[in-house]
Amino acid sequence: MGSINLAIADDHKIFREGLKAILEDQPSFRIMVEAGNGQELIQLLSEKTPDVVLMDIKMPVMDGMQATAYIQEHFPAVKVLALSMYHEDKYIVNMMKAGASGYILKNAEPREIVDAVTTVHAKEFYFNERLSVTLVKQLLGERGGIRDEGQKSVELNERETEILALICQECTNVEIAEKLFLSVRTVEGYRTRLFEKIGSKNVAGLVIYAIKHGIISI
Repeated sequence: MGSINLAIADDHKIFREGLKAILEDQPSFRIMVEAGNGQELIQLLSEKTPDVVLMDIKMPVMDGMQATAYIQEHFPAVKVLALSMYHEDKYIVNMMKAGASGYILKNAEPREIVDAVTTVHAKEFYFNERLSVTLVKQLLGERGGIRDEGQKSVELNERETEILALICQECTNVEIAEKLFLSVRTVEGYRTRLFEKIGSKNVAGLVIYAIKHGIISI
């Protein structure tokens, strides 16, 4: 994988420094822009254009939603990963409507932050595992579907496809087992294999795959 050029926009310098330390630990990441608010970020983008912006939502002068909307219009190739302490649906929905390709909480583990950046750079959506399946479907509907690039197709057998569809309906392992006359342990095994085959780390990723490949519809 080639170098991924990054920008960080956050008004808290201590948080920026901590985030930089996490990102700079990755050989393929290069931080080229650092800003304290959305307006400063936009001014810097005219000189240096990163691949991914890690964008705080709440900032003075110009907040993350306004800056994201501007980037979507004027720098469409730049992907935005929203960063926030807020996990309420309204913040997530508003950032995704503004054009963000992902949303992650500021207290996320370093590994998740790295995964989120890599996913967004690969032109896929990244959703935190705390998001409900219903909200994932809503957000994808708001954004007009899913891009064709990125996540590759894998061959699922009939039972795997059936279980994936039920997972996307937010059925628990026990409910799936009852519907398909299987043991809970068997369902757990299928779920594990689905994560491995599809390459997803959470249910949101399974939902994205299922929508993208016509297994379920929005």
